[in-house]
Amino acid sequence: MNTAAKLLAAMQANPRDWRIEQLQTVARQYGILWRQESGSHCIFTWPEGRSLPVPAHRPVKPVYVRLFIKMLSEP
Repeated sequence: MNTAAKLLAAMQANPRDWRIEQLQTVARQYGILWRQESGSHCIFTWPEGRSLPVPAHRPVKPVYVRLFIKMLSEP
């Protein structure tokens, strides 16, 4: 099991106290692009065009972690 898979499993078990860098690690493994120029949000973009803006404050709120996981599991 690689680092991204371990992170995803841990996020599913406990969606609290995660950093945006950890979401980016999971996104990289699953082929999801992101952009974060200089603003306060990181925008994750799936290949089929869906996007999820996530505030880049520490820690990331659990609601955004749950949405991220949900969008990963959707086909």
